[in-house]
Amino acid sequence: MGVGKTTVGELIAARLGVGCRDTDADIVAAQGRPVSAIFAEDGEGYFRGLESAAVRTALAEHTGVLALGGGAVLDPGVRGLLAGGPVAFLDLGPDEAVARLGADTSRPLLAADPARRWRELADARRPLYAEAARVVVHTGGRTPEQVADAVLAALAADPGRIPYARSE
Repeated sequence: MGVGKTTVGELIAARLGVGCRDTDADIVAAQGRPVSAIFAEDGEGYFRGLESAAVRTALAEHTGVLALGGGAVLDPGVRGLLAGGPVAFLDLGPDEAVARLGADTSRPLLAADPARRWRELADARRPLYAEAARVVVHTGGRTPEQVADAVLAALAADPGRIPYARSE
């Protein structure tokens, strides 16, 4: 949370001339209510089911850049679908993440003691992100444009596995 997945995803998509799709936005559109309401009314387990389904659908339907919700990697099946793909894990230190998020009340997992909770979530999820990702890009102290540059450069370092990075 707060690393800039959607913003950076949109920048990368624009540079590649493809669309960008955000699975959290897909869930909100399908449910007709914000993520915070889904959590409050139906619980995290229900949301995670929606999230896994949204990722599976997006991976099957969309050929551009995908910005996945931070908890998508909790599902082993999702991690399996991402394996080997051009997946970037945008990492951020806890102090900067909390500063970026401020008092954002739309994030139900950070409702109580955001700094502590962000650290707990990051510590628990970091190995899963690393398992799913081909590259890790640190976003701290960088503009979204610099992060997009770093992601594209890191992924292009292995052009045999990324069709859009191949030389003509």
